[in-house]
Amino acid sequence: MKGWHKHAVSLRAGLAALLALSLVGCASPVSRVETWDGNPEAATNAATLKTPGEIRVTRVNGRTTGNFLMNDLALDYALLPGENEVVFVYKTIWAKSGVVRNEESKVHVIESKPQEARFEAIAGETYRFEFKQPDSRQEAERMMPEFSATIVSSAGDSVASSTEWNPAEASRVARTPIPESPSEGASANDVNALDQLKAVWATASDEEKKAFLRWAFE
Repeated sequence: MKGWHKHAVSLRAGLAALLALSLVGCASPVSRVETWDGNPEAATNAATLKTPGEIRVTRVNGRTTGNFLMNDLALDYALLPGENEVVFVYKTIWAKSGVVRNEESKVHVIESKPQEARFEAIAGETYRFEFKQPDSRQEAERMMPEFSATIVSSAGDSVASSTEWNPAEASRVARTPIPESPSEGASANDVNALDQLKAVWATASDEEKKAFLRWAFE
């Protein structure tokens, strides 16, 4: 029995170690989220936007970001150099005091309306969010109607302040950055037109896609 018990303990320890390694392996690919389609040349020196657990990025340049199992993950988002539009939500959780009834949530969830921030990302630069941290649930609730976050550079300079997101406005102007036009004297064949079309298509609205297809097949 002692030998069996020792074997069982060793087996549990081995499984725990394997699970820990698996979790690390699963977490590493999503710690940095790419925000473009294809393999644009500018991606080799992309900028980085670091987000804390309270910030959940939902769209970048009109492109929906992935849904993750845990909403409070601190993630890094890779941005192509140039103008970027980031849509996000701020969410904070507070434990309820007193008795909680059956099937009732044990926490208060305080969430902002979707916010957008637009800024010019510099190749290789790192950006982060800054916002006021509430000291209580009541203060968090008071903050939400006028919530705004600032995006700052690695030097601490403010590059953008968020405002309430307007989906109608975003569908007209948000686009994933597209590679620059060929330099003077370069052949038009040197430009990957397919990548450009993919970048625009990924961020087009349903009506824009329908209009394009009607034009293409006329």
